[in-house]
Amino acid sequence: MVSIAARRYTMVVLTVVYVFNFVDRQILAILLPSIRDEFLVNDSVLGFLAGTAFAIFYATLGVPIALLADRWNRRNLIAIALTIWSGMTAMSGMAANIWQLSLARIGVGIGEAGCSPPAHSMISDLYPPEQRSTAMGFYTLGISTGIALAYLGGGWVAQNIGWRAAFYIVGVPGLLLAVVVRFTLTEPVRGASENRQDSGAHPSVADVFKFLLARRSFIHMAVAAGLSAFVGYAVVSFFPSFLVRSFDMEIAAIGKWLGWILGIAGGIGFFGGGLLADHFGRSKRRNALWLIAAMMLVTAAFEVAVFLAPSAAWTLIIFIVPAATSNIYLAPVLAQTQSLVGLRMRGVASALVLLIINLIGLGLGPLAVGYVSDLLAPQFADESMRYSLLIICAVFLPWAACHYYLAGKSIDADLARAAEKD
Repeated sequence: MVSIAARRYTMVVLTVVYVFNFVDRQILAILLPSIRDEFLVNDSVLGFLAGTAFAIFYATLGVPIALLADRWNRRNLIAIALTIWSGMTAMSGMAANIWQLSLARIGVGIGEAGCSPPAHSMISDLYPPEQRSTAMGFYTLGISTGIALAYLGGGWVAQNIGWRAAFYIVGVPGLLLAVVVRFTLTEPVRGASENRQDSGAHPSVADVFKFLLARRSFIHMAVAAGLSAFVGYAVVSFFPSFLVRSFDMEIAAIGKWLGWILGIAGGIGFFGGGLLADHFGRSKRRNALWLIAAMMLVTAAFEVAVFLAPSAAWTLIIFIVPAATSNIYLAPVLAQTQSLVGLRMRGVASALVLLIINLIGLGLGPLAVGYVSDLLAPQFADESMRYSLLIICAVFLPWAACHYYLAGKSIDADLARAAEKD
């Protein structure tokens, strides 16, 4: 059994790794205006660079890497992955054209594919089901912290030193963190947190996929999370561009304000989502999913207000609310996915839900916003990004809410069958 001190240390280190994951992933958003000016490309190309180029390899490679995580040492896998994506982030600063930058971002995606599935599996072996959403909420603080650091530091560096330097500054420290992971973390025993006995069987990806497809709650949760991520990645990728074009804000100022808003409000949403899910779902897990459905409708209303606001000040003030509420879905979805499956299915189950989230969200969200913005540009000029983001939020968030509600109707029955494949 892992000691409380070792469990907490592992949790903190994994969260710091996730911070680096999102700094390296999201630093691009604040740099897009500078990259656009240097390489003279349109919004569709920027959408491909910010989302699709990364997501295709990140999402698809996550499944075979997760299969390895269910069989091999998860700590070592995370250390290797961290080395790869940090090195490729640093190499992004050397790109001479948009194609070289796209290849470097593909490399970042390949490395980052090896982070979350083994980390989710380790966390599930450290914390029992009744604490798992809260633990996942703490882990997902890495997202808001990483985005905040990317905006705060990236905006200042881009304006005062140059966008290339930003990639070097955030990439190199990750190589040192990889050494810390490899030589200081302990691999937990599978099933220890639930006193479930690991049979040692190795289900195939097809077995896990078939198992999950038989759980209606998983299907609706995964689709809902994908739609939520579609909006989330679309907004976080192009919000700086919207503020530049609609309000003529400077990059450093944008980085400062969005860094604080997404760091604090976003962190409250990620961690609070886990806490609320464990609290409201204590007797019935469906209550947690129905709460998320309601929050998605609240988020949609506030996002519409954000993109209709008449000034940068009002835009940023109103944005504080959806910056928090839009994120409460992630920790509960990740935790329930882990709880739905057998012990040797957890890495692959995590990868499958991340595959859906990232192909729909990261792969298509920024690309769709860029494409719609280009379509609207002849009529709305610099305001095209405002209306593109408005349309995406108004359509996809209510759609996601419907799927969270439907997932809640079957989640408790599906959880009762979780140990069938131990």
